Amino acid sequence: MRTPDESHPISIDPYPARLVVRVGDTVVADTTASLVLNEANHAPVHYVPLEDVQASYLRRSDHQTYCPWKGDASYYDLVVDDKVIPNAIWVYEEPYDAMAQIKGHAAFYAHNVSFGSD
Repeated sequence: MRTPDESHPISIDPYPARLVVRVGDTVVADTTASLVLNEANHAPVHYVPLEDVQASYLRRSDHQTYCPWKGDASYYDLVVDDKVIPNAIWVYEEPYDAMAQIKGHAAFYAHNVSFGSD
């Protein structure tokens, strides 16, 4: 486990607006309570409360990854109509203490979805 510091900063802030996540025309998440995680030199990532993600579009996958700053991530496929997007969402179910804010939140790979405010 590593702790964010000046050499690898991580910040988590509330997103100040409504966030709508779509696959094509289908809304898969809609929230006013998302978080934005900024990590070192990575692009910002939206973390959406799981209760604001449409569970009917999620299928848990076997894929898992590990981040030394956040912990173990579990993945979900997005299944919309006949389209399956493998491992499109990740969740830190038990993140490290420094990242406790993202517990119960899902992150989406931006190349699989579109983000908007309506």
